[in-house]
Parts: sequence; structure tokens; C-alpha cells
Amino acid sequence: MEVRLPFLAEGVEECVVTFWHVAEGDTVEEDDDLAEMQTSKAIFNVPSPAGGTIKEILVSEGDVVKVGDTLCIIELVR
Repeated sequence: MEVRLPFLAEGVEECVVTFWHVAEGDTVEEDDDLAEMQTSKAIFNVPSPAGGTIKEILVSEGDVVKVGDTLCIIELVR
């Protein structure tokens, strides 16, 4: 499952990845914090949409990402 940067607020189209709370191979539950993001006005966490294992992290701390960009891939628990 691809985890994408969600819509944040009207007029906010990108943010900076400030911190990853997880690493590749980590197991996560639904709603666990995956990454911390920063816009010009706020800092927020991106939650996991489902439980599983972090298969691949596609962006690094310090990267600028846009709404809809894929942040990481989760291998779902079956």
C-alpha cells in the first residue's frame, strides 16, 4: 500500500519531511505516526492508514514533498 501525503489545507501544496518515526522493516499499526512534516505554518504527523510492515521509505528527511506524493510503502498484514 502506498502512503501518500494527504491534502493539508487550502493553499498548502507542499511540506518538508522533518523526521521519520519509523524505519524500513518496522511493524506499524493503523494510526501509528509514520513521519513528521512541516509547512510554513504548522508541524504535523502523517499516520499509518493500515497495519503492516514498512517495506520502503521513498523520501528522506529534509525533502520537500507535494500533496499526493508517495512517502512510503507498507506491506499489509493479511
